[in-house]
Amino acid sequence: MSIVTVQLGQCGNQIGHEVFSALCSDLRGTHGLCSKKENESYQESCQERFFCQEESGVPAARAVLVDMEPKVISQTLSMAARSGHWKYSSHSHFCQKQGSGNNWANGYSVHGPRHKEAIMNLVQKEAEKCDRLGGFLTIMSMAGGTGSGLGAFVTQCLRDAFPTSFILNHVVWPYGTGEVIVQNYNSVLTLSHLYHSSDAILVHENDVIHKICAQLMNIKQISFRDVNQVIAHQLGSVFQPTHTAAGGSGYSRNPLGDLMEPLVPHPEFRMLGLRNIPQMPESSLPYSTFSWPGLIKHLRQILIAHAHMEEGIDWQVRPPHPGSSIPSTNKPLHFNTSIANLVILRGKDVHSVDLGSFQDPSLYTSWLNPQDAFSAWKTPRAFNKYEKSASLVSNSQFLLKPLDSIVGKAWNMFASKAYLHQYTKFGIQEEDFLDCFTTLEQVISSYTNL
Repeated sequence: MSIVTVQLGQCGNQIGHEVFSALCSDLRGTHGLCSKKENESYQESCQERFFCQEESGVPAARAVLVDMEPKVISQTLSMAARSGHWKYSSHSHFCQKQGSGNNWANGYSVHGPRHKEAIMNLVQKEAEKCDRLGGFLTIMSMAGGTGSGLGAFVTQCLRDAFPTSFILNHVVWPYGTGEVIVQNYNSVLTLSHLYHSSDAILVHENDVIHKICAQLMNIKQISFRDVNQVIAHQLGSVFQPTHTAAGGSGYSRNPLGDLMEPLVPHPEFRMLGLRNIPQMPESSLPYSTFSWPGLIKHLRQILIAHAHMEEGIDWQVRPPHPGSSIPSTNKPLHFNTSIANLVILRGKDVHSVDLGSFQDPSLYTSWLNPQDAFSAWKTPRAFNKYEKSASLVSNSQFLLKPLDSIVGKAWNMFASKAYLHQYTKFGIQEEDFLDCFTTLEQVISSYTNL
């Protein structure tokens, strides 16, 4: 089944480009480390999922690009075309001249309704090119105006136009120190609206990815492109084809459905975090060897200790003892309770890996059976030059702290009515803000009480 990607705003378009580049270079790599037959079926499955064949012979990304200013889209289109290995379709983008000025209300209330028809026509055309549509992946940032405001609007339109398709929103969480003075407002408005129309929200935090670039990739002067490439690698490690537990011998049919079904068992809990190991500069790969037990041990500790990467994990954090009926308030400090987890293994000897440590009931909330709360996907086909790699997609308390912090900062500004006139002039009233705060306070409370 195919996924249509909708790239929104500067951040969404730049990350989208890196995602398709990563998928394409993984496809073309001769580093599959698996049988020729396995490699061919992997390539075929990826092609169907993310690219459509055009007459020119160059695969075209199944994507729609939307921005309110032309610069980033024209750069993105020409970079893809220059690669010679893939491109965007010539009629799959929509841009305007004026931008949204980092104002969520401008993107949501002005640009959204004004350009709805043009944007949804492009999406419809892209969806019609799919033999079987699996759903939509939107890529956007929360801090600015176009990605966040227009992104929230477009997500609602997708939900109305395709009521039975899966919608996964990939959102980029702004730097804590902030690029935009009103980023906390924009983030609160974005998240609360997505909560009503999306099936799941997959989050990358800029601060975390920045640390990975500095500490694991050893990059001295970190650019947005470096950050985006790490995000793209992590997304590719989830969405490239794998065998699911139920899938038998073929590659998974509907990646979005297969992802959401186990991970989002309840509409109150839609926030997904992503971790991927190992990560290192390409130049170090030939000198590194990894064992599955070591990778799994690290990945499990990253999960329970709420770590961001394999360096600096707190190994002191332990799950609560099974059978101890302590209320959630007395849980071990820093322990990260999960609702559901998915582990994805790629590379050599995956079928011999023991994942029993992820099935420990003490990792999970009590209202879900541990057998239902954990799933694993595997493929012997290696990903992106890594002989062995493991990814974790987790619906857990990963995002509780950043969410609490962003809502707190936004509320402090709201209480003093700072910058509110910027939003009211585009029709977003104080009541709308209050509704959004209420939605997110409820989400915070639900995740806190796990």
